[in-house]
Amino acid sequence: MDIATLIGLISAIAIIATAILLESSLLDFFNIPGLAIVIVGTAFVTLMKYRLGSVASSFKLAFSTVFLDRTESPVVLIQQVRVLSGIVRKEGILGLENAEIDDPFLQKGVALCIDGHAPEFIEEILIQDLTQSIERYEVAERVFKGMAETAPGLGMLGTLVGLVQMLKNMQEPSSVGPAMAVALLTTFYGAFIAQVIALPFAEKLSIKAMDEHRNMSLVITSIQNILKGQNPKVISEVLASYLSPQERQRSTVEG
Repeated sequence: MDIATLIGLISAIAIIATAILLESSLLDFFNIPGLAIVIVGTAFVTLMKYRLGSVASSFKLAFSTVFLDRTESPVVLIQQVRVLSGIVRKEGILGLENAEIDDPFLQKGVALCIDGHAPEFIEEILIQDLTQSIERYEVAERVFKGMAETAPGLGMLGTLVGLVQMLKNMQEPSSVGPAMAVALLTTFYGAFIAQVIALPFAEKLSIKAMDEHRNMSLVITSIQNILKGQNPKVISEVLASYLSPQERQRSTVEG
């Protein structure tokens, strides 16, 4: 579980809800026409901007990664690679057949090595996987950024609709309140969706993409060096370039 995302989302909603409850009721901020304009409108405009499959896969990727911390620690990866390289030095590539590997990408790379494929072929396959993985994150990030751009705009359109209705029916006092509610609440809904949901999700996806790229690049470098029969200590030193200074210190202590 990515606790930072969960805490941030719940806290943001709680602060807004508390501010509302101090002077009014949550029901005062519930307006069906305004919600329809912003939420349904944003959904349809997003479908106009992107393919249906891209939107569906973006939401699936977002909810499976934004709230879940699936990214393996690079320090743990390096420790696993060091163990694997030690096995190869002693028993050869086939010695990895019974090795326990947690990371799926590293597992795939090792499986390709065991199958006896050429290093160039293995590298090509792994780089393709890396490219496709990062492309999925980039598409999802663009989808949520597109929603963040659309929602406030539709909120302004809803505001204009409400103002026109209000001005048209000024002679009927009973209609001014509902029209003003649509005018103001659609702007609120648009800003809420953009600032509390869409933009944070887009930024989190960007961070996840960077983590994924770092780990997959680390694995590719590891596989290359394992196939060369490099010393485990040398491989660890090479892979240390993927770590932050704090992570390098932790790796040194644990190693």
